[in-house]
Amino acid sequence: MEESNVQPVRCPVTVCGDIHGQFHDLSELFRIGGNSPDTNYLFMGDYVDRGYYSVETVTLLVTLKLRYRDRVTILRGNHESRQITQVYGFYDECLRKYGNANVWKYFTDLFDFLPLTALIDNQIFCLHGGLSPSIDTLDHVRGIDRVQEVPHEGPMCDLLWSDPDDRCGWGISPRGAGYTFGQDISEAFNHNNGLTLVARAHQLVMEGMSDMAKITSDANISFGA
Repeated sequence: MEESNVQPVRCPVTVCGDIHGQFHDLSELFRIGGNSPDTNYLFMGDYVDRGYYSVETVTLLVTLKLRYRDRVTILRGNHESRQITQVYGFYDECLRKYGNANVWKYFTDLFDFLPLTALIDNQIFCLHGGLSPSIDTLDHVRGIDRVQEVPHEGPMCDLLWSDPDDRCGWGISPRGAGYTFGQDISEAFNHNNGLTLVARAHQLVMEGMSDMAKITSDANISFGA
């Protein structure tokens, strides 16, 4: 199946942030939110690393995607990369569970094909990280060649690594990849592309969700931590 860099998603939909190998939390999410295909899900990346069950987590999500392709959307996060997974746990987990790196290689090859962003009802732009000074329009995103390892810099890197910031304008990210961007950047991007909201993951929010600027009141969209 081939999907766009800006994959269309229809309401109603439940939008979910980082899972990071927490298979039991993913199971609880489905218990509360409903199983596929009854509930339409959009996952915004970072399925592996940190937790102990990355293999099980990503296997379940990919299986659900194959079975219910129009009801499950899985985007790429910055941890869906070869370099990061060799540092933060997924590579070692595959070695421990299978005795070799074959499973890790199969999954990291698959990660290259995951969509970078999604667009809910042409209004809500969803992605793992954030905006990029190299990207002004959604057509710019659509034109990225995503079938590759996550670059160390450039627009594809920014979409997976950038973070919002209280300060206006663009800033240097303390992560060493991507940028920080202010509310003024988000508002300009929304205006240029006819959007109402940018929704992203990538950072822990104790309350489950947080609004940097404008938030939607659409009852057909629910956000899961």
